[in-house]
Formats: sequence, structure tokens, C-alpha cells
Amino acid sequence: MAGKFSAGILLFRRNSGDVEVLIGHMGGPFWARKDAGAWSIPKGEYEPEHESAEMAAAREFLEELGLPVPEGERVPLGEVRYGSGKSTKNLTVWAVAGDLDPSSVVPGTFEMEWPPKSGRLATFPEIDRAAWFDLPTAREKLSTGQRPYLDRLAEHLT
Repeated sequence: MAGKFSAGILLFRRNSGDVEVLIGHMGGPFWARKDAGAWSIPKGEYEPEHESAEMAAAREFLEELGLPVPEGERVPLGEVRYGSGKSTKNLTVWAVAGDLDPSSVVPGTFEMEWPPKSGRLATFPEIDRAAWFDLPTAREKLSTGQRPYLDRLAEHLT
């Protein structure tokens, strides 16, 4: 089984010489009290037969943050496969140099049954906040499967 396909944009900037990346804290009740491993590159699923990974990455950035991808070169950081069984994901990411104010983020939303087995649907933000972090801090905060992109970005910038 090929798993699901996701694509995303890792926005980066230099701040006093240090590289920082913009990541989002996953929204919803499962992530509310978690920090380490509860942040994500703005990304989302797509169907390769209907949309290119690069187009999906830009669309998902806009959907998750409510802001378009800043203008600039999209540096391909490749694909990472993570997860297991039915939850395997093939994630493709591009890095873009740019800046945006996290307070201007207007996240998209999703619905899920909450509380579980209640029969009620609740709406939650896809991300409940976004922030800039240096690479060591971002490594602690990002979900494990997305951490290789930090190394790839650092390698590209050297």
C-alpha cells in the first residue's frame, strides 16, 4: 500500500544569523496539552492523480495559515515516508525564504466528533498557533517524521 500523500511548505528566515522556521501547533483536543512533537510543517493531503505535490503544498499552506506562500524560490527538500500500516504518509516539502507575522495567521478548521462517542460534531482550528523557532528548538517541537526536513534545510543553506 502506497499510503497517503502530503505536501507542505517550510518557511524559513535568518534572524541575527540564526536560521528560524515557521511551524504550527496542531489544533484539536488531542494536541491541546502537548508541546514536544505536537508541531507541524504547514502541510496537507492530496491525490497525485488530481494535483501536483507542489500545487498541493501551496494550497495547504494557504488553507492551514490563511495566508499565501510568500514569493520566492521553492527549494525542493524531497520526500520522507513515515508512519506505519494504514497511517503511512509520503510527505514532500519545499523550503521558501520569507517572513510573515504569526499573529496574522487565520487557520482553517476541521470537524470531528467531540467528545468521543457523543454524536456531536465540534469545529477545531487545523493549527491553534504558529511560531518561529531556531532549528534546535524546532527539532524538539516537530513530529518525529518531519524532523529530517530541518537537516535538509540546514544542508541546503551551508
